[in-house]
Parts: sequence; structure tokens; C-alpha cells
Amino acid sequence: MLNVLRLGLTGGIGSGKSTVARLLAQRGAMVVDADAIARQLTAPGGLAMSSIADTFGPDFITPSGALDRGKMRALAYTDATARQQLESIIHPLVGLETQKQALLAVAKGCACMVFDIPLLVESTSWRKKLDLVLVVDCTPQTQIDRVLARDQLRRQDVEKIMATQASRAQRLAAADVVIFNEGLSLDELADEVKQTSLRFGLSSGLHLATQTISA
Repeated sequence: MLNVLRLGLTGGIGSGKSTVARLLAQRGAMVVDADAIARQLTAPGGLAMSSIADTFGPDFITPSGALDRGKMRALAYTDATARQQLESIIHPLVGLETQKQALLAVAKGCACMVFDIPLLVESTSWRKKLDLVLVVDCTPQTQIDRVLARDQLRRQDVEKIMATQASRAQRLAAADVVIFNEGLSLDELADEVKQTSLRFGLSSGLHLATQTISA
């Protein structure tokens, strides 16, 4: 992957990370979305489903053959062992698919690859694969407010999710670049991304089509 900047993008739930990923794609980055890959792996017929069924049983499989994400989420956020079991199934497969997509992006000649990784800071392997880490930051209260407005979750559920993620201090300590997404309009955030993206060799003008690889 010579001459291709490998940028890790992360941020806590509700930080605006996905929006920043989309804005970077509009400026010419190739975005590899680890969450989207995981969803594909746990869809009907997904490569992770056989191991998930063997490990957790049929109660965690929907009638269509997909992972019951709500039931698994409830278990994973209360049982650390179950969460580790799920990660041991999904993470290696995500890694393989990510590597495949990265090679495809290089073949297409992209200058900057953005690896959208929610648990980048928590990972023991990702940092050494990246040139820089971009953290999208905001206050914990803003995270909660945004998720409550966006999703049908209770406040205590959001707080449980945040408790399983790296702390704000840990994310900031891992960051090479920070976008502080607090009190910004979408246009103001887009301007922040524009200025930041120049550091990554991306175009100052918008591309008509985003470049996002999900699966």
C-alpha cells in the first residue's frame, strides 16, 4: 500500500463519525466501513452466521437466517464473555474483507483510504496498520442527546453502550488529528472536514460520487 495514506477514523456513538466519513468520501477518500462489513457478515447467508448459530444457539437467529441484532446487543452489553465470543467470530472475518477491499482501492489508485472503525482504540491490531488516526470528538452529554434523538433507545441503554467503548480521554490520547464536532451545523462540520482533508492529500473540491466500500 505504498503512497496511499491509511487513515483510521473513529469516535464514540453519536459523535458524528459516519457523517465525517461521508464528507471525506465526497472529497475523494475511499472509505472502508467496518460496521457495514460486519452487518453483511451477519445477514442471511453471511459468513459469520454458522459460527454464531453454533456458539449462541438458534434463539439469536431471526427466521430469515440473520443475526438478531437487538437480542445480541442486549446480551453483549451485559455479558463481557459473550461480547468477546462474538468479536472472536466477526473480527477476523472483518479483517479479511477489509484487506481485500483495501487492495481493490489501491488498484483503483486512490490517494487516501479511510478505515471507519468504531472500536479502533479498543483494538490491539488496528493501530499498526494505519498511518494516522482521526478522532471525531464531542462531549459525552452531546453523544447521549444525539443518540436519543436518532434512535429508539433509553438513556440507560445509551450509557451502557458508551461504557463498553473507549473513554473520551482514551480516544483523544490515540488521536493524531481531532475534529471537535460540538455545536456545529452540517455546513460548519463540512468546512472542518474540508480543511482537515487537505492534510490527507484530498481534493479541496467535492466529488460528484462518494467512494465508499461496504461489502
